[in-house]
Formats: sequence, C-alpha cells, structure tokens
Amino acid sequence: MPEAESRLTKNYLPGPAGTEPALGYLLYLPPGYAGQPEKNWPVVFFLHGAGERGSDLDKVKVHGLPREISQGQDYPFIVVAPQCPLDQRWIFKLKELDELYAHIMSNYRVLPGQVYLTGMSMGGQGTWFWTLAHPERFAAIAPICGRSFPEQAEKIKALPIWVFHGAKDPIVLLEESTVMVEALKIIGSDIRFTIYPEAEHDSWSITYTNPELYEWFLSHSR
Repeated sequence: MPEAESRLTKNYLPGPAGTEPALGYLLYLPPGYAGQPEKNWPVVFFLHGAGERGSDLDKVKVHGLPREISQGQDYPFIVVAPQCPLDQRWIFKLKELDELYAHIMSNYRVLPGQVYLTGMSMGGQGTWFWTLAHPERFAAIAPICGRSFPEQAEKIKALPIWVFHGAKDPIVLLEESTVMVEALKIIGSDIRFTIYPEAEHDSWSITYTNPELYEWFLSHSR
C-alpha cells in the first residue's frame, strides 16, 4: 500500500450509545503531522457527489481530494471527507456534519481560522447549504457544479468564494451556479467564477488537480 494511501484512513463518527455510527469519513493527515506535535494545521472538508453515497468508504476515493490523495498526492493541510448514506442528501445531514466538525476541531490539531469547504455536484449543493448554516466557520469555500440558494446570498457575502461549473453540464445546469454568483455580486461579494466552456458535469477533475485552488484556500483565514 502506498504511503499516501495509508494516511487516508477510514473513521466513524460515534452515534448515540448502542447505535450505529452516525457518519463514516476518510481522514488525511499531512506529512509532518505526527512528527510536529506542537503544530496546528489548516483543514479542508470535502463533500462528495451522489454517486459515492453508501456505507463503503472506498467509494469516496473515486473523485476529488480523496482520489488525488489515494493516487499519491500530498497536501499541507488535513482533509476530512465524510460519506453520505445511501438515498440521502447532504442538505438533510446537517446535524451529522455539525457533529463531525465538532469532532475534528476537538480531536485534531486544527487551525480554527483556516477551515475550508469544497464539494462537487450533490456535494457542491452541500457546500452552499452547510456554509449558509454556519458562515462563521469557514475561511473560504469552493462549490463545484452544485445547486444553490440565491435567496440566502446575503448570509455569505463577505466570505471568499470560488465557484466552478461546466458550461455544457446536462445534470446540474450552469444556471444553478450563475444565479448564486449574480446574487452575490449584486450585494458586493468579491466572488470568483470559473466556467469550463467544454466541460459537462465533470467540472471537478480539472479543478481538484489545479494547485491554484489550494494556494487560494490557504491565502485566506478568518
């Protein structure tokens, strides 16, 4: 097993006593984490899409940050990638996401001012939704091809946001990102919007292999 793969560990958020675990998640600890016990680290939460739902955490490695890590990529931050149960959506799992956030913040050496959130497709919608519920938690977010909530844009107008979408997306139409970006711009948000002219629904592969995204994340803190 490659070293990078061994650091992408399977974990389970405990449920109430005597019940099944509340949420499974993959955890990546960056090189140097174990050897520098005095150091705190940024953390990126990653929300997967609908195709990776279930109870098999290996499915979470199919796309996005977990895929990059499983293929040997290293990052200078912690990565937390929960798995949404089958037939559920992130927008109905806010309680579990909040519990996971609290667990990570309490049990790992995290820089509380450098917590970031990103997700793709269903996870892009989840990124908007979770941020709108708790805008004070995140230093920057990057929703990818996710359905949005433009009527609530005011809540996150001051947050650094970088949105990505494929112009030819037949599953989540480009308009879903466009209406949110426009709503934010109208109220003064300094939002970035990248449209891939030839991309269909997969606008995440090119995004998560772009080092500029992570440099942009780490340039922001609360």
